[in-house]
This record gives sequence, C-alpha cells and structure tokens, in this order.
Amino acid sequence: MRDVIDIDHLRQWIGREETARDWLTPGLADRFRAVTDLPAPLPGEAPPQMIHLCLSPPAVPNAELGPDGHPARGGFLPPVALPNRMWAGGEMLFHRDLTLGAEVTRHSVIEDVVLKDGRTGPLCFVTLRHRISDAQGLAVEERQDIVYRGSSAGSPNPPPAPQGAERHHVRGDAVVLFRYSALTFNGHRIHYDRSYVTEVEGYPGLIVHGPLQATWLCHMAARLQGRRPRRFRFRSTAPLFDVTPVHLHADRTDQGWTLWTASDNGPIGMKAEAEF
Repeated sequence: MRDVIDIDHLRQWIGREETARDWLTPGLADRFRAVTDLPAPLPGEAPPQMIHLCLSPPAVPNAELGPDGHPARGGFLPPVALPNRMWAGGEMLFHRDLTLGAEVTRHSVIEDVVLKDGRTGPLCFVTLRHRISDAQGLAVEERQDIVYRGSSAGSPNPPPAPQGAERHHVRGDAVVLFRYSALTFNGHRIHYDRSYVTEVEGYPGLIVHGPLQATWLCHMAARLQGRRPRRFRFRSTAPLFDVTPVHLHADRTDQGWTLWTASDNGPIGMKAEAEF
C-alpha cells in the first residue's frame, strides 16, 4: 500500500489555504447546548467553547461524496490513497469568546503532510492550522491533526483506562451521535449507519465522534475549574462505540487538568490537557 502513495505529490498541498465563513446564530448555540447537555445560558453569556467546530462545514453536493459519506478525496485536502480517515487530535488556544450572532471566518492552511509506518500499515498525517475570527478579532487558533490509514484495526488488547479522581457519565448512544452529525453536517457513515460501520469497516458499533469527545472533555475541565480553559490539547488513542457507556475522567495538574474518555472496562479513547 505504501508503494501507491506518492508522498512527494501529496506534499505539494502544503501551504494551500482556504477561507470559510458562517454565522454563529442563537439557534445553533441552542442546538449545540442541547446535544452536549449544557445548561441554558445566563443573560449575556458567551456562546459555548468548541462551538466553532460546528461552523462552516464543507457543503459538498451528494454527487461529490465518497462511499463512506465523506467528501471525495482531493480539493483543499490532499488526495491520500488510504481508505480510512479520522480526526487524530489537535490543540486550541482560546484568545477570547466568539460573539453570538456574529459572522465567523475560519482561515485554514495545510501545514504538513507526513507518511509513517504504523503497526497495520502506512499512516499519512495531515496537519492543518485554523484561525477563527469574528468582527471583534481573532478568537481561536487551532491545530488539527488528520490521519489516513489502510486498516481500521486498533492496537491488540489495549489496557483498560484508569479511574480519574473526577468522573462523569455522558450519553454516547446512537441518537446523540446522529444529532451531533447533523449539527456539524458530517456525513461520515461510521457515526450513524450501523450496517456500514459493522459490515464494511469492521467495527463493533457506531463510533463516537472525536470532536464530540473533545467537546465533552473541554466542558468538563471548565466545570471543574469554574472558568473556561485558555489552552486545550487532545489526542485520540482508541475508538469508542455506542454499544458501551462512555465516561469522562479527570485528574488535577499544576496547570489545570488531565482528562480522558473511556468506556466500561475499555481503553482510553481520547486524552486531553486543559490549561487556564
């Protein structure tokens, strides 16, 4: 498989830029709070953190979607010839809150494209940088790591996740996953099409979105600290599925909190660090 990946060709995408705009409407904020089980806002309260992940999703016509429901390869992102794509992790620096009702601009740049050897075959990592702004100026700087792989298999028998000093249960069932897919206009079938994800990709159940897990952990850190994180970084380590309950864990650190997701007796799904 590695032989068919022309990394020199893919690296020609480095430096490509894209700008997208969307409106942060009160309706979007209400739906975001509903899906993530946040309380109703106080008068004048800023929109929730991580809502920028719901803005400006690719509005690709049906004819331009791939068999997995994702936009077909090419365009802004490089056409990596590996079948499985996932949001592997990233980092966010929050300069200020976005403004409710504002037009939000996301400027994106492809920073790097790297080919590596994984346990199950080649892995291609694409690093994006986003700058999210509104009329008041820069609000969020984000690094997004995308990984393409040839096999959907994870590591064999990963150890069960430890128990955090702080723990919280969240709903990660099919209804929540469908609602988050709709909220983010995400057509990836692994999150809502059970026959596809089990019969074609070989997973035991629907996969909990990486951005949704990151959102849960960021909000948990804010709830524990009593204010919103200034910096938030995270990395996906194993898939979580809707067939088992999902739990959030957290331990305090000198800078803030270390947090992670896990299912019952399962491995860490995503690990994160929140600084204040």
